[in-house]
Amino acid sequence: MIRTEARRQESSEALDAKQRAKLGQYFTPAPAADFIASLARLEASETIRVLDPGAGAGSLTASLVMRILHEQPRSRISVTACEVDPQLHETLAATLADCVSTAEAVGGSVEVNLVPGDFIAWATEDDGLFAETRERFDLVIMNPPYKKLAANSRERRAVTEKCTETSNLYSAFMALGVHLLAPGGQLVAITPRSFANGPYFRPFRKYFLDRMHLDHVHVFEARNKVFADTDVLQENVIFSATRTDASGRGPVTVSTSKSYSSEIRSRSVRYAEMVHPEDREFFIHISADEEDTQLAQAHASLPAALADLHCQVSTGRVVDFRSREHLRPDPVLGSVPLIYPLHMREGGISWPVPGAKKNNAIMLNGETEKMTFPRGYYVVVKRLSSKEEKRRVVAAVFDPSQVPCDRIGFENHVNVFHEAGEGLSEDVARGLCLWLNSTLLDRFIRRFSGHTQVNATDLRNLRYPSRKQLSEMGRGWDSDVWLGQEKIDEVVERNIEKAEAEN
Repeated sequence: MIRTEARRQESSEALDAKQRAKLGQYFTPAPAADFIASLARLEASETIRVLDPGAGAGSLTASLVMRILHEQPRSRISVTACEVDPQLHETLAATLADCVSTAEAVGGSVEVNLVPGDFIAWATEDDGLFAETRERFDLVIMNPPYKKLAANSRERRAVTEKCTETSNLYSAFMALGVHLLAPGGQLVAITPRSFANGPYFRPFRKYFLDRMHLDHVHVFEARNKVFADTDVLQENVIFSATRTDASGRGPVTVSTSKSYSSEIRSRSVRYAEMVHPEDREFFIHISADEEDTQLAQAHASLPAALADLHCQVSTGRVVDFRSREHLRPDPVLGSVPLIYPLHMREGGISWPVPGAKKNNAIMLNGETEKMTFPRGYYVVVKRLSSKEEKRRVVAAVFDPSQVPCDRIGFENHVNVFHEAGEGLSEDVARGLCLWLNSTLLDRFIRRFSGHTQVNATDLRNLRYPSRKQLSEMGRGWDSDVWLGQEKIDEVVERNIEKAEAEN
């Protein structure tokens, strides 16, 4: 393993940044590889069939093989390792050769098959791996590449035809890994956490959860601990899951640690707490510790779904690059306000913003009227936040007394809370804005969402205070001066505690 880690570091340092981005490559450090391999369930078998779909320098395969040989020295292991990058083939071959020689030294055997090409193309060939006569794998171990897939890409079409619709290379690898498992086989992986929620991964989650039982999920308290030498700040999870039918779902082990070498805290979670049986979005709720569980319970105990508030949330209707001929940099006769995230400031809307890179107005005509909303109070939420922004959800109130207009356009980079396409009552709008900007909600979102995009689907699936509670909160913000975080939290918590005491 010392030689494998040296090869990984050398390969990582030699990799061009553009090539890394093109292939989505982030090699697995030795401590991570050992930890991932430790989650594999080793069972007595004549031959243990292993697949590493994006093998890189071979770190994961080497860790897994070394563990098997340590615990079951006379094992027969069949390894298939796929790698698309020609620069890594010699390195990977050397790592696989080390596995073979180590096995021979202890009385075991390792048979290797290095596939020097694109895993998705190889795995989806009609006359290849998916033929009925081809064997399936007992263990699939992976650190898949992270890269968005274009809607019309060859890879996306191929995976959709064989498995499920998916929008990222890493979930495409996971879907094919699931497909290639033998019954009772196990997938062990390190991946971004973003597949656990959000609308883009819904078809993949359904495909995965219909076929797999989550056995163990591990999260790290800091993003920079996983790929410490590659400047990756992706929120990752390490997990193991077993190929099985949907019956008899047992508990899931959830663990957390600050790093690989620090104390690991583990707990058992009922499967229904992690994957709610009635959730048609198939969200995966990862509660790392008791604080997470208490937070989830507090969120679940809130009295209202969005429909109970008689509210809806929609993505802004104006897609600027599709409406260029109607946009204006500044307000002109016949135009109405167009609201972007840049107009959101301290809980309100500052409009117009002279000299802004984005437009401030959209012409109101027969083509654009359907893209706009009538005059009223609305709550606007940024769809994207930076990873290190103070709050994951950033909300503001559109106040028609501050921005006089007959209609308003909201651009596609914001979500809009409304009531059947019209404005909310002022108190509800103000209270909803405070709730969305509260530390309590932020803690929940950050704990259970692995991505920084706040989609309308995510907002629809949240629980909320009652309409009465929101109105009370709104009346606690009785001026146009932004309250600040401490005061927001005080208003929100006071009204929630008051309602709990009354019940």
